[in-house]
Amino acid sequence: MHKLALTPTADTLSLYIVYMSFEIDPKSVGTYLSGICNKLEDFFPDVRAARKSRLVAQTLAGCKRWRGKPVQRKQPLSRAHLQRASVHLSASSTHDDVLFVAMLYTGFGALLRLGEITQPDNARLRNPRKLSKRGTVFQVRNGYGFILPYHKADRLFEGNNIIVMKRGHFDPLPIFYRYLASRDAAFPFNPWLWVRSDGTVPNRRWFIARLRILEPDPTFAGQSLRAGGATALAEDGVAPHLIQ
Repeated sequence: MHKLALTPTADTLSLYIVYMSFEIDPKSVGTYLSGICNKLEDFFPDVRAARKSRLVAQTLAGCKRWRGKPVQRKQPLSRAHLQRASVHLSASSTHDDVLFVAMLYTGFGALLRLGEITQPDNARLRNPRKLSKRGTVFQVRNGYGFILPYHKADRLFEGNNIIVMKRGHFDPLPIFYRYLASRDAAFPFNPWLWVRSDGTVPNRRWFIARLRILEPDPTFAGQSLRAGGATALAEDGVAPHLIQ
C-alpha cells in the first residue's frame, strides 16, 4: 500500500518507530522492535544490523523526547508529616497505630522502600526470606538498627545492616522502642520485626490506607518515604554521593 520494500532496512524501521510512537508509549517501541527483529532474523539476516543503525537509534531517541510522557513522581513526605503522625499517639493508642508511626519513622530515616518494610498484597508474591526478623535488632549510639535480609539491590543475597539515627529534631528512638515493647508483650514468639495486632506482617495496602488518613493527597504514596528521607538529608547539607 505504501510501496515500501519488503526487506527491512534502517529507513523502514525508522518509519515504523514514528508510526508506533503515535499509537503507544515510545518507551515500549524499542521492545516491540526487538521482538519483530527476532521473528524476522531467519528470513532477513541483516535485520539486526538495521536495528542497530544510527538512524534507528536516533529516531527512537527523538520519538521518546517528542512523544514521551512525563514521569509521574510521588511527592516526598516531610518532617511535618512525621511530627503530625507522632502527635496523634497517646497512652491509649492501639498497637497498629504505634506500628504505623514506627514504620513511618524507620522508612524515612533509613531511606527504605515501602516493599522493604511490608509484604506484597498478592500472597503468591510473598517471600518470608525478605522479611526482617525481631532477633536482628541492635542498638547503636543515638540510634537503632536491624538486618534487611534481602532487597532488590542485593545481588549477592548477603543482606544489609539498616541503621536509623537521631538527627536534630528527628528522633525515632522513643517511637521505635515503644513499638518494640508493645510487639514483644503481645507476640514474644513471633519471629518477624513488623507485626500487626492480629499477628500478621503488614502489607502494602494496610500501610497505604493508614497513610491516606495522615495525608489524603494521592500524590503521596509508598515512594514518598524514601524520597522524603533523601530530601531531608539534602536540606541538612548531606553530600549527594552519601545520600545515594
